[in-house]
Amino acid sequence: MTLMTFLIRPDVLFTFGLVLLVVILGVVLNRVRLTGWHVFGLVALFFGIVIAANLVMASRAISTFPGLEVKNSYVASQEFNSRLKAQKALGWTLVPEYDKAAQELRLVFTDRQGFPSEVASLSVLVGRTTEAKDDAWPVFTRQAGAFVAPLNLARGKWMMQVDAVAADGTTFRQRIDLFVKG
Repeated sequence: MTLMTFLIRPDVLFTFGLVLLVVILGVVLNRVRLTGWHVFGLVALFFGIVIAANLVMASRAISTFPGLEVKNSYVASQEFNSRLKAQKALGWTLVPEYDKAAQELRLVFTDRQGFPSEVASLSVLVGRTTEAKDDAWPVFTRQAGAFVAPLNLARGKWMMQVDAVAADGTTFRQRIDLFVKG
């Protein structure tokens, strides 16, 4: 991150604004006699700034991350153990690999013996863990026992939500953190 991109972030600008406001208030209050109304105004200004900052941060948090993992958590919890048991019975292992130079994501599914698994369908969501604007649904093609998709990922932490279906209809779900370097 360059100095300029750091300085134009909203939270940094807000902090600089608060420091500037305190300096200006200090200069003004040095030249004015402090009365009860001035103290009331300063306290009201302080709490107004705190409330405004909370509203800005809350609205940014809500707008960048929906916070919804499942539509109905109760139903999902009731089905979790049976889905987990079926998934473990598949014996699949998933190894993700991201090649920054080639800009491609490779997923290798293997069974207990280390042979490529028979995947009937595959759906993968790739995105940041904190916001939905960078979400992508790459289209995979099967190449030499692996699934490969062209994908340009910036440096940092990414989350992959993998949903695969076996030939017998068993669902394989896995959430994986992917770290892209440099």
